[in-house]
Amino acid sequence: MNREEPHYIADTIVAAATPPGRGGVAIVRLSGPDAGAIASHMLNRPLKARQAVLNTFSDANGETIDHGVALWFPAPASFTGEDVLELHGHGGPLPVAALIKAATELGARRAEAGEFSRRAFMNGKLDLAQAEAIADLIDSGTQQAARAALRTLSGEFSNAVHHLLEQLIQLRLHVEAAIDFPEEEIDFLSDRQLLARVDTVAAAMHVLGERARAGRVLRDGLQVVIVGEPNAGKSSLLNLLSGQDAAIVTEIAGTTRDILRERIDIDGLLVELIDTAGLRDNPDRIEAEGIRRALEATQTADAVLWVIDSAKYSNSEPELPAEIPAGIPLLKVRNKIDLSGETAGIQNTMAIGISAQTGIGVAALRDELKRVAGLGDIGEGSFTARQRHLDAIALAQKHFAQGVSALRNDAAGELFAEELRLAQDALGSVTGRFTSDDLLGRIFSEFCIGK
Repeated sequence: MNREEPHYIADTIVAAATPPGRGGVAIVRLSGPDAGAIASHMLNRPLKARQAVLNTFSDANGETIDHGVALWFPAPASFTGEDVLELHGHGGPLPVAALIKAATELGARRAEAGEFSRRAFMNGKLDLAQAEAIADLIDSGTQQAARAALRTLSGEFSNAVHHLLEQLIQLRLHVEAAIDFPEEEIDFLSDRQLLARVDTVAAAMHVLGERARAGRVLRDGLQVVIVGEPNAGKSSLLNLLSGQDAAIVTEIAGTTRDILRERIDIDGLLVELIDTAGLRDNPDRIEAEGIRRALEATQTADAVLWVIDSAKYSNSEPELPAEIPAGIPLLKVRNKIDLSGETAGIQNTMAIGISAQTGIGVAALRDELKRVAGLGDIGEGSFTARQRHLDAIALAQKHFAQGVSALRNDAAGELFAEELRLAQDALGSVTGRFTSDDLLGRIFSEFCIGK
C-alpha cells in the first residue's frame, strides 16, 4: 500500500492505556471521530485542547462512575492524528472497566492490539519503523536497547533509509534519462558519474545493513551456545558470566545433560547464554539426547563459544563437530590457563585465553562478544531494528547486485533500471512506504492493547 493519501477511519476505539492491575492512576484512551461526542456525554462540560481538567466521569445514563482528569487532543494534533480523549481515573480494575463500558455504550468499540499505533501510522504521524520502535521501547531488556529504540522512534533509522532511497531514486533517474534517448548509442560503462553513484549506493547499502544487523541484536539480544568436551569448563564459564551458580559444576564428566539458559547484560548488550551437554564419543542414552540438543541449538544461534581445556590440549585443540553450521561466528575459548600457563586474553592462535576459576581473561571475552554482535562501541550510534528490516535490506541488496551485474556484464540499462525499482520497493517496506495490509496486521497484532 502507498501511505501518501490521507486516511479516514469511521469508528472510534477505546482501551486502557495503562497495564491491568491496581495503582494510583489508570488511563483510558479513546480515538476517532466520535471521541468529542462521547466526551460531552461522559464529562458534561466542554474541553479545551491539551488542557487538563478535573471532572466527574459519567456513564451513558448520567451516573457518576469515577472522578479524575480529562485531556482532549483534537485532530490532527494528537498521537493518532484523530480526535483523542484521555481519562485519567483511579487505578483499579473496576473503575477502568466501567469507563470502557460507558464509552462502548456511547458508540466506541474496544481497540485491538496496536490499533492506536496503527492509526498513527495510517495518518502519517509515524512511519512503520517508528511505530515498531514504540513496542521495542516498551519491551527493552537493557538501558542501551531502550536508548536505541528511542533513536529509532525519533527517526534516526528512518532517516538513514530515506537517504538511501533518495540515492537509489537519483540513480534511477540518471539511468532512465539516458534510456529515453534510444537514437543515441549509450555506453553506460564509460559513464564515470554513473559508476561513481553505483559504488556510493553499494557502500551505503552495506553500511545500513551492518547497522541494522547490530540493531537487531541490540533489540533481540545475542544468542550464544557454549559447546565443548565434558569437563572443559562450560558450566563454570556460564556461572562466571552470569554471576551466579546457575549450573551444577562437579569433576564428574557429563554433569550437564540438558540445555540451560541464562541471560546476562554486557554493557547494554543482552546475551542469552546456552550451556549444553559435553560433546564426546560413546555417550549413554541420556547424554546422547543432550548432545543432540546441544548441536541443534547451534543451528539457530548467533555465535558459538568453543570451550577447550588448555591443560589437556596444550599445543592443540579437539576436532570441531561437523554439525556446527559453517559461517556462524565461532569464538575459541581456551579455558584453565591458570593450570596451563597460557596467555590471558587474545592469543596468537586467535583464541581467547581465560580461567573460569579465577576470572582471568573474561573481560576480553566480553569484548569479543560485543564485537561479534557488531557493537564494539555499543550504544551511542545504534538504533533498533527487526528481522523484517534485515530481510528487506537484504532483498534490496540482492536486486541492486543483480542490476549492477546486468549493467557491467551486458550494458543492459533497462534491466538495471528495473532492478533499481525493485530495490527501491524493498527498501521502502522498512518504513511502510509500500506495505501490504497483511504485513501491517501481523506487525501491529504483536503490540499491547491500548498502544
